[in-house]
Amino acid sequence: MLLAIDTATEMASLALVQDGKLLVETTWHCGQNHTVQLLPQLTVMLEKAGVNIREIGSIAVAKGPGSFNGLRVGISMAKGLAFSLNVPVIGISTLEIAAYQYAWSGLPICAIHNAGRSEIAAATYRMQRKRWEQVQAEHITTLTVLLSGITIKTLFCGEYLPMIAEEVKAKLKAKAVIPAAAALPRRAFFLAELGSQHLATGVIDNVATLQPLYLRRPPITERKHH
Repeated sequence: MLLAIDTATEMASLALVQDGKLLVETTWHCGQNHTVQLLPQLTVMLEKAGVNIREIGSIAVAKGPGSFNGLRVGISMAKGLAFSLNVPVIGISTLEIAAYQYAWSGLPICAIHNAGRSEIAAATYRMQRKRWEQVQAEHITTLTVLLSGITIKTLFCGEYLPMIAEEVKAKLKAKAVIPAAAALPRRAFFLAELGSQHLATGVIDNVATLQPLYLRRPPITERKHH
């Protein structure tokens, strides 16, 4: 049984999957309250599924980019459970989770996350010959620079997309595919599917060394210039 934990943004999501089948999933607006809400939500979900926490055999967790606090809480829980239960843990990019639900489209899928300071985090994926591949790695850029590099029809996704959708459509016109807003929030079931794929190929993380993928250091840790 695989537990999926996604606390990368203000929308949090948890799922339990057994042999590829979804047992239970919960997605809610968490705000910045990951610390106080995550464990109670997990407890309720386990009760709904009638599952003892000791039945969990692996854990997949969203590793970022995303909220500093959210990622810290989710990864800490994943590592703590993996260590105490002695089960494997798999960290998956938040951008890959957002993109994966559109794998069927056959298009390049560009996932976007708000990185602050008028910048975005982005990565591109595509299903090619039945193989899910990363076309462009996670990186910090600006929307203007990102769009200037788009030359073919591309599907855009990510929770931040509604804020920039008009600009994307104005710039790219028919080359931009924008999903319905209801489909944009990530769901832990897609994280679970990706985690299961990694597990099947033996691609797992070291519990001790798994760290959030911030792409940028927290502001409080940056050296101040005088």
